[in-house]
Amino acid sequence: MDLADLRKEYAEQGIDRHQLLDDPIAQFKVWFEQARQAGVVEPNAMVLSTVDGKGAPWSRTVLLKAVESRGFSFFTNYGSHKGIHLSHEPRVALLFPWFSLERQIHINGRVIKTSELDSKTYFAKRPYGSQLGALVSNQSEIVADRKLLEARLAELKAQYPEGKVPKPANWGGYWVIPESFEFWQGRSNRLHDRFRYTMAREGWNITRLAP
Repeated sequence: MDLADLRKEYAEQGIDRHQLLDDPIAQFKVWFEQARQAGVVEPNAMVLSTVDGKGAPWSRTVLLKAVESRGFSFFTNYGSHKGIHLSHEPRVALLFPWFSLERQIHINGRVIKTSELDSKTYFAKRPYGSQLGALVSNQSEIVADRKLLEARLAELKAQYPEGKVPKPANWGGYWVIPESFEFWQGRSNRLHDRFRYTMAREGWNITRLAP
């Protein structure tokens, strides 16, 4: 198989400036709801990119848990690779790749931690197994064998009944405070529609980018 021969013609639809809302958060919500109604699998899955202490970029998929006027939130172990990266460099990039709709949304911004109360409130809503998993895993650290994880899970299940699992001290959330957005719509002949929102004193500036 020659990967260079793998091609898909994008021709579902286009976007123009008059179709976009002036507020990128509001526009994100419109596209997100369209993705949800179209049956996109996990439309809240987003690629989070961070930079480590040596300047090397890292990317992984996390789940969006809330979107408000201030930005986008997700939760993780603060001792994970991404948590360590964010403690040194708060600038991040998010990517929502909705392939079936031939759409992408790119977001650049900075993170701040959620409040401890907000972290505890969300943790309490997680499924029982996910709560236990947060206690079991020292995320990103080397583990010798999966059996060790399963044994620890069994111990914690015996120790903490459902509804009584404490939030780990090193577990919580972040808000991504956006500074720019790009809404990308695939078009035929690779002449894609791209619109960038950038923060300005008077609000958001919207410009069309060449594909």
